[in-house]
Amino acid sequence: MSSNQQPIVLGKLGASHGIKGWLKITAYTDSVEGIFDYSPWLIYDQGKWREVKVSQWRSQGKAIIAELEGVTSREQAQMLTNCEIAIMPEQMKELSDDEFYHRDLIGCEVTNSNGYNMGIVDQIVETGSNDVLLVKANAKDAFGKAERMIPFVPEQFILKVDLQGKQITVDWDPDF
Repeated sequence: MSSNQQPIVLGKLGASHGIKGWLKITAYTDSVEGIFDYSPWLIYDQGKWREVKVSQWRSQGKAIIAELEGVTSREQAQMLTNCEIAIMPEQMKELSDDEFYHRDLIGCEVTNSNGYNMGIVDQIVETGSNDVLLVKANAKDAFGKAERMIPFVPEQFILKVDLQGKQITVDWDPDF
């Protein structure tokens, strides 16, 4: 599998619920119910990914629970506790030109509007107001920075994102 064909983890299976094989679901999607927009799921079970389908799901208090096809007992469900839930990249929804998946920004080279190479996006940190790019600085950064945190605010700090060229241009002082 190439890196573009690696499954994308959307959540994980939790504890069994009841005696008929239902499982609690932990979703990493924007809305908890959003994980059910994708089908089929892949679950990482016994060292490999395998496809499963959700028969039905519902809210149970503050939790979400689901029944998977072929899982009909509490014992079967317990065997799946803590398995990751994923989908293949081609199952991801199409985004508009000004939207990006975090995974697409990781590894992009960041330069400021003056052409200074700030480093490579190492991760994205979600804050309440906006996402923040955590940029790992080059080993010999002229300003002695190990990393920079740049708010992902288009037009204000993020001037251009070129996913094809893996480049992000920012309006950011390299000394910050």
